[in-house]
Amino acid sequence: MSRVLFIALLIPLSALAKPWNGIVPGDSGALDVVGKFGEPSKRLKSKGLEVLVYTRETAIKGTVQAQFKVDAQTQVVERIDVYPEPILDAAAIEKSYGGECAPKAPKEPCYYRKEAEAKDGGAGGKRPYFLYLKLGLAIFFKDDGKTVQSFAFLPEPKE
Repeated sequence: MSRVLFIALLIPLSALAKPWNGIVPGDSGALDVVGKFGEPSKRLKSKGLEVLVYTRETAIKGTVQAQFKVDAQTQVVERIDVYPEPILDAAAIEKSYGGECAPKAPKEPCYYRKEAEAKDGGAGGKRPYFLYLKLGLAIFFKDDGKTVQSFAFLPEPKE
């Protein structure tokens, strides 16, 4: 077995997730988050998760809000939702992270265009999002389908 392949096998799958500000979904813990950003504005409980919310006076630079969803049992960050302060559009996202995946031979990184149910029932009840599978990143858009609402940093799916 080659040395490169051996080293690649030693890297945990969670390390392949897209980190945000040094926090890696599936790898970093709640203590890492609080150590890096201080105490959150509030802590919520939701479906077996503790949500650390940074908003208003504790908002992280470049955001209006960031939420770290932590498994209540393991205290590992499962997902990071970031609501950016600057206005971003789909073109800026494609320039930064890559374009849409080609049907037969996707370039990497690339996204799949998906739709999610809008919580507030906006624009026909569905909102578009880009899913970058290899990056563990989903980017959700507002009702206009062009302006970024939030980023979700996720652990890479297990095969």
